[in-house]
Amino acid sequence: MGQLQRQRVARLATLLYVMLCSCLTIELCSAQQEPRLQIYPTQEVQRKPVGKSLILTCRPNVPDQALVTDLQWKDNMNNTILPKPTGRNHPPMYTETLPGESLGLMITALTSEMGGKYYCTASYANTEILQTSVTIKTYVAITWTNAPENQFPILGSDYVVKCEVKADPNPTIDWLRNGDPIRTDAKYVVQTHGLLIRNVAETDDGIYTCRAAVIETGELLERTIRVEVYIAPVITHLPAQLEAVEGKPFAANCTAIGKPVPEISWIKQSVQLNVATADRFTVNAQTGLMTISSVTQEDYDTYTCIARNGAGVVDQKTKLNVLVRPSIYELYNVTGVSGKEIAITCRSKGRPAPAISFRRWGTEQQYTPGIQMDDERITLEQYFDDERGESTGTLRIARSQRTDDGLYQCIASNKGDTAYKTGHIAVEFPPDFSHMKELPPVFSWEQRIANLSCLAMGIPNATIEWRWNGRNIKDMYDTNLKIEGTGPRSDLIVHPVTRQYYSAYKCIATNIHGTAEHDMQLKEARVPDFVAAAVPRQLTATTITFDIRGPPTELGLPILAYSVQYKEVNNPDWSTALNRSWSPDSPYIVEGLRPQTMYSFRFAARNQVGLGNWGVNQQQSTPRRSAPEEPKPLHRPEQNDKEEPVVVSPYSDHFELRWGVPADNGEPIDRYQIKYCPGVKMAGTWHELEDRCNTVEVVETTSYQMTDLSGNTYYRIELKAHNAIGYSSPASIIMKTTRDKPYPYSSSSATNRLLGQQTALQRAMPMLPLGLLLLLSMCLRSG
Repeated sequence: MGQLQRQRVARLATLLYVMLCSCLTIELCSAQQEPRLQIYPTQEVQRKPVGKSLILTCRPNVPDQALVTDLQWKDNMNNTILPKPTGRNHPPMYTETLPGESLGLMITALTSEMGGKYYCTASYANTEILQTSVTIKTYVAITWTNAPENQFPILGSDYVVKCEVKADPNPTIDWLRNGDPIRTDAKYVVQTHGLLIRNVAETDDGIYTCRAAVIETGELLERTIRVEVYIAPVITHLPAQLEAVEGKPFAANCTAIGKPVPEISWIKQSVQLNVATADRFTVNAQTGLMTISSVTQEDYDTYTCIARNGAGVVDQKTKLNVLVRPSIYELYNVTGVSGKEIAITCRSKGRPAPAISFRRWGTEQQYTPGIQMDDERITLEQYFDDERGESTGTLRIARSQRTDDGLYQCIASNKGDTAYKTGHIAVEFPPDFSHMKELPPVFSWEQRIANLSCLAMGIPNATIEWRWNGRNIKDMYDTNLKIEGTGPRSDLIVHPVTRQYYSAYKCIATNIHGTAEHDMQLKEARVPDFVAAAVPRQLTATTITFDIRGPPTELGLPILAYSVQYKEVNNPDWSTALNRSWSPDSPYIVEGLRPQTMYSFRFAARNQVGLGNWGVNQQQSTPRRSAPEEPKPLHRPEQNDKEEPVVVSPYSDHFELRWGVPADNGEPIDRYQIKYCPGVKMAGTWHELEDRCNTVEVVETTSYQMTDLSGNTYYRIELKAHNAIGYSSPASIIMKTTRDKPYPYSSSSATNRLLGQQTALQRAMPMLPLGLLLLLSMCLRSG
């Protein structure tokens, strides 16, 4: 082909391409200009679940929106769907104008009857009718109709875990337990409306999943169900009978087990009353504790304990007995006559009928029913009336005595409590003067007025009269005899103006049971007789200690004091003598004498009347001045040795020595010397550790604190008194310190160690010869 031909073909192709594009453009423009309606969503068939809300939007697709008129929706019955009315609730289906000149079809809750074809219509330019449609197909979504999320089977029963579901098309159901699939077997059976569990056990607790699926719609839904196995309640504790005490609080417990924990209630049977609502009662529904704030007799009844939970109800009955506390309603004081029977009776009521006993006031021992073992005169009788709740107790005393008189306590007891009441037994007896038989006579002197007091014991009280020489003193009208009181005490006031009144007087007491007499003496008192003897017992240069033997005395007229007069022998005048008196129970010491001097002494005794005559005139010479007497340590031995007593110190390292001041024998004591040495006693001989002795002197004191002693160690202590003449003879005691705590081995404890070794040696080898022991002791000391 030539060049020209190829150019013609190219121009032709270009022309054809331009013409084709022009035609397509004209066709597209023509299509865009064709008016129509479009429904959104654009699917021609809409599958929707029943119960859901739905909106369908119809939008005109036209060149000019202003030419669209009469835009509306028609339902599946070809009825026009109206717009939503104002001010009213939404109808099931209505239309609503939407932005963009669209019209929405609103369905608030889709039902299966709403399925079908729906049309959207409109007029365009008043000449063309526009119409389009959409088909709504409904289906029932998976819905749980009976599938509680918490289910409670009962232990031991067969139970269907409920899972009822509704769907259209019908769903398929399968089960999971704790995430694992369940298959039908001997334990589980998958049923249409649930999962059957045979013979439910506690191990069947768990999380179960009911899974529903609709293959046609692809819908899958799961329901989680918590299964908790319930156990029927069982009452584990409730006594068949309960006892409460009237007027006191009371509590009873009814315990039950189960799952869940049972709720417990109490019912009073006679009135079918839940006592949780009653006054005075409280009930703890969780623990089963029933309390009564104050029990009354009306609370006596049969009560039912009811235990209830989701697995069932169980009940059990108990009887509440109300114990009525005893009350004593009769106890009278009684009076009897000595030698005859006396009975005191006590009556009480309560439930059960109380047991009655008696006891003497102030004692704990109660009388026992029947004859008493320790006193066959006394018998306790008891009578019971259980029907009426009453009892009687009688205490009988045969051949009563004066000692039976007194307070008696009635004791009434039952399970509820004990009641007490006190009564008095009075034992009457004739007058008695036994208590006055040993009384001394009454004394008077120098016409002093005397009082003769007569007291008669007797019940009832006795009246008293006085007789003198057989005559009734009341009828004598003697001004020197005056009677005060007529019984049971009476005083005869005697003014002994002459010696005839020193005589015997008779007191006569009388009551309804008899008469008694008692003679009383009024004697003339005199000063004591001569002192029988006064013997010097201890002499010092300045003191003399006497032993005095007094004169005989009358009952009721004792010696009140002893007196001494003393003077130097060369002084003939007793009026210038020195005097000293002592009480009868004191040491008779004459002090302040001159050494090496002869004295004359005379003694007399004193009573209420006065000082007796001087007697026992004797002479005694004092010795010359000398060293003091031996001081006396003031310590009581607490540990006795075979040879001599031992004083024990309460301390391990110190001891306070105390002593009394001895006689100074004519020269004042100026100091005391104390020497104390540790040592041991072997074969009865004391051996001192001489190099460890301590000697100290003290003045103006009668005590000394010994310090730095060794524990568990014996010390010999010597005490001397000193005056200008010299030292007294030594007073000696053995003292032992208490055991000390273990001591460290140091230079300061060398003595302790040595003494401890010697003590241990003495304990360990008591049978060794003395010479060997001394040799060992010397070795220890040198070492």
